Order: sequence, then C-alpha cells, then structure tokens
Amino acid sequence: MSHLVVCERCGEDEDLIGKKADDEILIECQACGLIWSRSLLPRCQKCFSLEVHPAFEAIVLKSRGTQLSVESSKLIYLCASCDAGRLREYQRSNSPIMPKELPSF
Repeated sequence: MSHLVVCERCGEDEDLIGKKADDEILIECQACGLIWSRSLLPRCQKCFSLEVHPAFEAIVLKSRGTQLSVESSKLIYLCASCDAGRLREYQRSNSPIMPKELPSF
C-alpha cells in the first residue's frame, strides 16, 4: 500500500500526527520528531501547479461478460496544463469523464 504522507527524514508512514492550521496541516513524525506542513489546497501531482479544476471521474466496474458499468464517480482535480485535454472534455460534457484505465476482461 502506498501512503500519501511519508516522513522525509526517516520514511515513517504510520506513526504521524496531523493538526489543522488555516490552509495547511502541521504533521509531526512520532518516530524522529520532524515537523512539516502540508497544504490543504489541491495541487497537480505532476507539476505541482495550484491551477487545478475540480471534475468528476467515473468509477467503472465490470458487470457481465465484457460489459462495463459506471458505478459511481469521484472528485478529482485536473491541471490546466498537464490535463488540458481531459479538462476540455469534462467542461464540454459536464458529466463524469472516463478513467484513464478501464478494468481488464
């Protein structure tokens, strides 16, 4: 399992404590004592830009044989530069966009 937050000093991913402060979370590693802040503002995972737009992505599962069904959707953030094509698709359709990878048969 990959964790979203890992201590940069010692690699700890379980023994962490977070406290909300304005638009960030102060995180303290209980293993080595390192304290750092993590912004609550959504940011692009590739280029770290704050110019991201909320969108809904379909959650697709196999239902029967080769048939795929949209089960629900989840909130994602699309970067204006890294995800420009997917962002335009979402803005045109105004409905959940398909995930990058579909379930295999």
